[in-house]
Amino acid sequence: MLTVSTPGKRVCLPLRQIESRLRDIIKSNGTICVGLLDSENGSPAEAAKIAARVEMCGAKAILVGGSTAVDQIELEDVVKTIKKTVTSPVILFPGNVTGVSPSADAIFFSCLMNSDNPYFITEAQALGALAIRKYNLEAIPMAYLIVGDGGAAGFIGRAKGIPPQKPALAAMYALAAQYFGMRFLYLEAGSGADGKVSSAMIGAVRKVYEGTLIVGGGITSPEAAETASKAGADVIVVGTMLENGDFEPVLKRICNVISRK
Repeated sequence: MLTVSTPGKRVCLPLRQIESRLRDIIKSNGTICVGLLDSENGSPAEAAKIAARVEMCGAKAILVGGSTAVDQIELEDVVKTIKKTVTSPVILFPGNVTGVSPSADAIFFSCLMNSDNPYFITEAQALGALAIRKYNLEAIPMAYLIVGDGGAAGFIGRAKGIPPQKPALAAMYALAAQYFGMRFLYLEAGSGADGKVSSAMIGAVRKVYEGTLIVGGGITSPEAAETASKAGADVIVVGTMLENGDFEPVLKRICNVISRK
């Protein structure tokens, strides 16, 4: 922990423990898989059981979020219950200011760069910043880019989706994110989206972006995960497939195929 002085008191700020942990795993193992759970889908106990199963399959972190999550008490219960069942980091992936929980290990402090609404670019972030500081959460700066219609995330965030056939546009935003100092970048096709981020787009972004590249949306098979990994993704996010009862066989294969042996 880093201690800094402010008028009248001293404040402890978390170092980049979770961020460094993720980077170290990627460096040694290759592309990693993380599970994304919607805090509104089921009870805390059900979320915790799914998280434990996801971790057993080889996922390296659990993301908790949801584009429409509005109940902070429910979110906190979900996070606390998950943390009792897993050893992997539990990272918040908020869709709004209501997505902040004091019990999480870290939070993706994200900016929806291609939103038409400034609220999702800087205003929600400003509103949530004080809570993040109060809870002493590790904030991981992340650029968030919606590709295509982006599913619910694109609709709620009023994103001007990057056309899937225009990888140069994604690379342009990625380079801007790098110059802004955002150390993580998430290419999102949307939860439950029919399409996925193309290997051409991932490759174009990888050529210019030097940070940790996350890809999610539409990745439901080992083949799709392997394609994204070979194109340059550091992190593969799986979410919708976890809503299926028997996801373990496929998820284990995804985790194995993207790992460097």
